[in-house]
Amino acid sequence: MHLVQSMAYVNATPWHGLGNQLAPHQPLEVWAERAGMNWRIEESEVRFVSGSAALGAIHAFPEQKVLYRSDTKAPLSVVSSRYQVVQPAEILEFYRDLTEVGGFELETAGVLKEGRKLWALAKTGQSATLKGRDKVNGYLLLATACDGTLATTAQFTSVRVVCNNTLSIALGDSTGVVKVPHRSQFDAQAVKRQLGIAISSWDGFMARMKALSECRVKDDAAEAFFRRVLTYPTNVADRPTASVNDSAIKRVQQLYAGRGKGALLASADSTAWGLVNSITEFVDHHRRARSDDHRRDAAWFGAGAALKQKAWDEAMKLVA
Repeated sequence: MHLVQSMAYVNATPWHGLGNQLAPHQPLEVWAERAGMNWRIEESEVRFVSGSAALGAIHAFPEQKVLYRSDTKAPLSVVSSRYQVVQPAEILEFYRDLTEVGGFELETAGVLKEGRKLWALAKTGQSATLKGRDKVNGYLLLATACDGTLATTAQFTSVRVVCNNTLSIALGDSTGVVKVPHRSQFDAQAVKRQLGIAISSWDGFMARMKALSECRVKDDAAEAFFRRVLTYPTNVADRPTASVNDSAIKRVQQLYAGRGKGALLASADSTAWGLVNSITEFVDHHRRARSDDHRRDAAWFGAGAALKQKAWDEAMKLVA
């Protein structure tokens, strides 16, 4: 089962082979139609029937509201009456000035989980090439959910072209992420102002990538790195302990040793950059999940994203 309800894309076919392909530089109105985002999230006060279904009285519960799709009337979630909804159109509209005058280009947009999660991803126009062949492009991801699983999140992301691996851009003390909780009104311009600092920090991220690509790593140091990244805190008999994912370690070692896409490029072969990319490829393409869509959801927003951040942090210690 695919989590992807609908989507549109330009350039390469996405990971699941679904969606409507568009020619480059289409207006947002075309994106809304082809990505299945031309509907609204409506809301209604929660009501319930007391007594038997046929004869009972209808009561209101004003502290909660039901969110539903305007087109199909399909229910999406039940949330607090104070919950601030972000509409599908707002996700796309966020990119209007960025694409029209800022040099950005929308690459994918769509709907996950029947409309409970919405996203758009745009190429920023920034890129870096490591050791002549290993190209990394910069992207800006905006996503939201109306079921309580995700604050409205804008984050800078890098995509390594050779393998399509994603990595949230770490920008010094900032993570290059702005999160707006649903108890607050989404202010697109305020989010862009906060991200403005991050846009200018691509050069810093590029310098870190190049430092990783020039940091040679011995086999024993590589194994120690993978053990640090793939060791998890667990509770056994109410006592905190550490658990090592040996099967995952074996898989990432294989990716690092040459089975990973781009693993034998000069930038990645026996380097700290190769260590990071073996983890990102594992998370994006090989980690156990109920489906490819569940894996991508976790890689962008959940446990997979946290694992990639841990790998980045550990790799940066090698070049400190």
